[in-house]
Amino acid sequence: MYVADSRATQSSADGAVRPVAGRRRAAVAPAVLALGTVSLVTDVSSEMVTAVLPLYLVTGLGLSPLGFGLLDGIYNGFSALVRLVGGHLADRGGGRHKWVAGFGYAVSAVCKPLLLVAHSLTPIGLVLAADRTGKGLRTAPRDALISLSSTPEARGRAFGVHRAMDTAGALFGPLVAFLILRATVDGYDAVFTVSFCVAVLGVLVLVLFVPGGRSRTVPVERPTLSAAVRLLGRRDLRRITVCALLLGLATVSDSFVYLLLQRRLGVPDRWFALLPLGTAAAFLLLAVPLGRLADRVGRWTVFLTGHGALLGAYGLLLTSWHGGGLPYVVLILHGAFYAATDGVLMAAASDGVPEALRSSGLALVQTGQALARFVCSLLFGAAWTVWGDRAALAGAAVALVACAVFSLVVRPQRVKGPVAV
Repeated sequence: MYVADSRATQSSADGAVRPVAGRRRAAVAPAVLALGTVSLVTDVSSEMVTAVLPLYLVTGLGLSPLGFGLLDGIYNGFSALVRLVGGHLADRGGGRHKWVAGFGYAVSAVCKPLLLVAHSLTPIGLVLAADRTGKGLRTAPRDALISLSSTPEARGRAFGVHRAMDTAGALFGPLVAFLILRATVDGYDAVFTVSFCVAVLGVLVLVLFVPGGRSRTVPVERPTLSAAVRLLGRRDLRRITVCALLLGLATVSDSFVYLLLQRRLGVPDRWFALLPLGTAAAFLLLAVPLGRLADRVGRWTVFLTGHGALLGAYGLLLTSWHGGGLPYVVLILHGAFYAATDGVLMAAASDGVPEALRSSGLALVQTGQALARFVCSLLFGAAWTVWGDRAALAGAAVALVACAVFSLVVRPQRVKGPVAV
């Protein structure tokens, strides 16, 4: 692991960080590749469950769109309640990023077999909440490890490489779930069991191959929760956090996008688990190129362009087009949205956070975004139940336009490069 050298970079407007002439462009750190492997294996496990969960809940257990919206909100937003805690624990003592992340991965792994015995709204909600608690604990420490392992001018590429490996798991997960559903009688139970075994493998890879990630600098201030919250006093980080929160309020969850596609096209239930493959394939192919592009032209520009791709997907779902190309275009746009926003947002936020509070600072941004998406799932599920799916999606599209315009106006200003402590 190596720490960014601020003398090797120059910053430009909009978060584009460029190397000084004569400096060799740094390669992706081994720690990033190791973390990418952990994420690849873990995502095979989690996406196996995610791919079948909407159909299992709505068709298998008969939940209404409102009930599914509640569970989906828990699944995607509950981690917001513990992200700051995970970030704080990782920063204390000079950085315990690996072990906090490992505990989070372990918690999520244990939750997989519990789905075998949960058959109603309340127990399923509790299991999903515990699973997302594990995700909340691990996400900020993992992203802090990626950030601290990368030079500032290559952070977009480093996050792009990690997200590409992560998405490879997201690509294989639904495929494995699809094959299990077709090959077994009790398909859902088999999916949950295999998912648990794969999740345990991911934890072992992290313990054995990921470096510990202690900071090489001595913090001038002991990492505390209050110190983390005071990071919002930094103008650019505050703007990034607010914009991520607002845009999250208009980001319809993946599960709803796939359900909308299924209803529009009449996709048979047995093929439903393959829909996430389109998103994952586009994400996988575009994550590294868009990460490198963000390093060159500006991270905020690429981030907002990604939301334009999401708006395009919404628009297509609202049209009367029922052609065979509809699912491909929608899923490509959906994957492009994630490739242009997921890792790019963390790279942009890293530029304004000191090393000693890197995990806590990234957790602030992630918390705002996760809470917003939790609210979006609840509102979208309620709107679908009351007014129908098209009206709900139209409302989300209008909200996305308004939030994107606001984010364009209050975009972060000039980034000064890596922050010293």
